[in-house]
Amino acid sequence: MRLWQWQGMPRKIIHIDLDAFFCAVEELQNPELKGRPFAVAGRPDERGVVSSCSYAARVFGVRSAMPTGRALGLCPSLLVVSPHHRLYAQASQQVMGRLHQWTALVEQISIDEAFLDLSDLPEAVESLARRLQGEIRNNLGLPCSLGVATNKLVAKIATDVGKAANRSDQPPNAITVVSPGQEAAFLAPLLVQALWGVGPKTAARLAELGIRTIDDLAHWEESDLVKVFGKSGYDLARHAHGIDESLINPSHEAKSISQETTFAHDVSDTDTLRHTLRELSETVGRRLRQAKICGSTVKIKLRWPDFTTLTRQITLPQLTDQDDEIFTAALELLDKNRPARQLVRLLGVGVSGITQPIRQLSLWVTGSEKGRRLQSALDELREKYGEEIVRRGLDELD
Repeated sequence: MRLWQWQGMPRKIIHIDLDAFFCAVEELQNPELKGRPFAVAGRPDERGVVSSCSYAARVFGVRSAMPTGRALGLCPSLLVVSPHHRLYAQASQQVMGRLHQWTALVEQISIDEAFLDLSDLPEAVESLARRLQGEIRNNLGLPCSLGVATNKLVAKIATDVGKAANRSDQPPNAITVVSPGQEAAFLAPLLVQALWGVGPKTAARLAELGIRTIDDLAHWEESDLVKVFGKSGYDLARHAHGIDESLINPSHEAKSISQETTFAHDVSDTDTLRHTLRELSETVGRRLRQAKICGSTVKIKLRWPDFTTLTRQITLPQLTDQDDEIFTAALELLDKNRPARQLVRLLGVGVSGITQPIRQLSLWVTGSEKGRRLQSALDELREKYGEEIVRRGLDELD
């Protein structure tokens, strides 16, 4: 426990969220996109969905996770930009690098979000937030919104509230500060869904009890909430009063790495499915190696044309970050769980059971030294010349 916590001094926690991150990166590459309604999305004729959309597009009702075809229906002038994930990863690394220049207590929770603990700095936290926002904007060209509070829960909700209050055709660039002692008052008028752990089922159960706002929840005794919700009742009671003692976790790691694709047309050809499975496995393997992590469980996701979705997994006898090992396990799962001639709408591959950095593991744990050197050489070629520079032949899929 850090000094300022046990002395009762309020922490200075900042949550940062890059505004429409993918779109902001695309605008850096093509300034003509600024101010225009556009979306980073898959093609409508390939069942694409919107990954991110500009604020000018949101005015028309376009939203993330929306089918591209529907987005075009809402906004016929919408420009559809194909995603460039490598650029987004590079921009994210630059942002996180900047954050680490401020403090070692940085917890990245997604490609475009992070928490910082700046309690060690004497400057007023609102001033710190404004300087940080300006640094990200002026040096990296990226807009961002920040939530400032004494804990992670309230800081994250503050960011969401600030972004919602600044909706327009431009990035919100919001900074929302919740002063020490004002946590409960800030949360009180918000719907209970704003709290961590309150999903649709919990919200529905709370509504049955007449609890719709966080203020409603705060008026319930902790013991009564525990009777209804079990152990999670403790968290509900504390969070309703704006209490969250969780610390910044600099070693926050992904629980799984996965990649999936939705086919433009339902696929029954086994060779096509195997080829796609190979490409997905290579993407997952490369992401594991980039993060210097490995996993023990390989899983696949299958979706039939009627939207029936299956997920199956297998635990390997060893940890891995190698394409071949991931593909071999995924192919076994595919062959076992797909009926003959069954059409496939979506196919996905993932690795979970994520553990320590791969550099700390013996080579024999995750494959031969020869295989690892070959994999490393392939990664370098693809990083330098692009994904298409090296492709495995179809005869290697058997």
